[in-house]
Amino acid sequence: MSKIFEGTMKLAKYKPIKKKVIGLVKKAGRNNLGRITVRHQGGGVKQSYRMIDWSRTLSGGVVTNLEYDPNRSTYLAKLTYPEEEKNFKKSGGHSYILAPKGLKVFDTLQTIVDDRTNYLLRTGDVSTLSKFEVGDFVHCVEAIPNQGALYARSAGTYCQILQSANSKYVRLKLPSGSQRLFSPMAKATYGILGREEHNQRNIEKAGRNRWLNIRPTVRGVAMNPVDHPHGGGQGKTKGGRPSVTPGSRPTKGQPTRSPRKKNPLILEPRKH
Repeated sequence: MSKIFEGTMKLAKYKPIKKKVIGLVKKAGRNNLGRITVRHQGGGVKQSYRMIDWSRTLSGGVVTNLEYDPNRSTYLAKLTYPEEEKNFKKSGGHSYILAPKGLKVFDTLQTIVDDRTNYLLRTGDVSTLSKFEVGDFVHCVEAIPNQGALYARSAGTYCQILQSANSKYVRLKLPSGSQRLFSPMAKATYGILGREEHNQRNIEKAGRNRWLNIRPTVRGVAMNPVDHPHGGGQGKTKGGRPSVTPGSRPTKGQPTRSPRKKNPLILEPRKH
């Protein structure tokens, strides 16, 4: 078996599951009229999208492979399910999940949403938030039960249980530092996502950003007045106004969320 090492996880040189891969059409930051609505996008290497099982509805499977995913910062784990699984044919016998830290090939992962109380949760197992204890680290957290994972999906991220389900909600600390209430019936995966060294990578050259579909960024003060609100002036100028985007919207940390639209589930907002 030919394998390579990347970071602290061992990846196998196997092609992805054909039924779980679809093509991606690049938009280069343009809308249906061909106008640029998101700047600094364009080019990039050709990529295929791996369909991830965000709901984890199947009861259990065995990790048979750890793979690289070009569309996200963390690695993928391929789960293989037994034929007696209820939705075996529908899933094709395999699925992709995000690989947590410490996961190894041939580990058995379970989805526990019943009334079992004597089962010890292990890294990669999925359960409802009501079954976790205070202080536990989880990832791939659902905002609404059966909606699919929305929170803590990047490399090295996690949410921490601050308050158990002794009331109507479970209190979690999110990767942003904010605290939020979740339904006890929302599912989450036990453990911390792997590849935590991703944020320490060195791009090294401009061409590598072009591979990643990132085009160069030009400062507004280096432009002409017709191109940017900061442009123009004699020699080098500082713009003379608070930092804005080309469309004159505030930027560089300026809050844009309406103070009138408050989410009652967010107890402590993130720090800007």
